[in-house]
Amino acid sequence: MSTKENVQIVKDFFAADPGVYRHASTGAGLADGRVGAGVALAICGHRVGVDGGSAVDRPLARRALVECPTVKEIPMYDQSKLSELIQFARVDAGCTVIDVYPGDGDWTRLFSDVVGPQGRVFSFVPTEIADLKPDQVGRMQTLAKEPGRENVEAVSANLVAMPEATRPADVLWLHLFYHDLHTALMQKKGATAADFNRAVYEQLKPGGFYVIVDHAAAAGAGTGDAQSLHRIEPASVRGEVEAAGFVLDAESTILANKDDSHSIKVFDPSIKGETDRFAYRFVKP
Repeated sequence: MSTKENVQIVKDFFAADPGVYRHASTGAGLADGRVGAGVALAICGHRVGVDGGSAVDRPLARRALVECPTVKEIPMYDQSKLSELIQFARVDAGCTVIDVYPGDGDWTRLFSDVVGPQGRVFSFVPTEIADLKPDQVGRMQTLAKEPGRENVEAVSANLVAMPEATRPADVLWLHLFYHDLHTALMQKKGATAADFNRAVYEQLKPGGFYVIVDHAAAAGAGTGDAQSLHRIEPASVRGEVEAAGFVLDAESTILANKDDSHSIKVFDPSIKGETDRFAYRFVKP
């Protein structure tokens, strides 16, 4: 995935986005408006209070707008969805981001473009995965050597040793992976979801965001479909993450699909790429 030369203009920056909801625990109403694709807010490390329903100090936000090259689509997401997800995750210029289990590196590349030269992206490959896919670390090391990727560092360690392999971060991104914390592969070295959530809490800066996007299981399924269908019930995720000390800051319905029966494996051709997905943004108080 490469970047384009053209730069998009920020549009409707302060328009309300009906797909994103701030939670009462953070004292906010609807989240701020969407940001045009490829544009970031350079306000990392400046978490501000909520005033009049806005989650961002508006004068600060206007001063902090910076332009970033737009990016090509990541499989299963069009450009508008990428823009909304980046805004939802609060990945901005100057941020330090940890991308857990980067796969092909698409999100690592996107975050690298957004955070810019003053930011840092840790492409974190759990050894639990590296043991199964030994080329994964090498691929991320190769990615980090691509032109313009000086802000990327490929690292690998056991899941719960993630804090030792990275630096304190503004955002930790977990895309379609949280359910795997409840599978035999991820637990083979003794790690549990509770262990990992505590490690994330340890590594995020105060005010940092833990962002989880995953395939939804049916209501009442809990974690029972994680191994078989690669799905997890959103309520189970919320309960586990909040138990580690996080507060739910916002959730998004932009990836929801009411036509998903929640009974089919996510890799089945009939639903692949179109699953009902939830997005949670937790904050470290």
